[in-house]
Amino acid sequence: MSLGKVLIGVMAGVAVGTAIGVLYAPDKGSSTRRKISKQGNQYAEDLSSKFNAFVESVNKKIEAVNNEVIRMTHNGKVKLEEVENDLLASKQAK
Repeated sequence: MSLGKVLIGVMAGVAVGTAIGVLYAPDKGSSTRRKISKQGNQYAEDLSSKFNAFVESVNKKIEAVNNEVIRMTHNGKVKLEEVENDLLASKQAK
């Protein structure tokens, strides 16, 4: 299971638990709705922030892999040119 799915599940569970707790609290309806709205907004901001951090970390990893592929491709081309030059030199020496 991916980290993103786990994070979303945990945040959803916390949000549901908080909403249930607020609904059972002895308070006026308008006050309860205000609390639910405020808490929901806070959870949405937290989830958005964590999701953005997750996406940024994935992008960094993708960029690192891309750079490694570029480096390996360049090294492979250099090695291929060396082998081709050696083959040409050995053919010319015969």
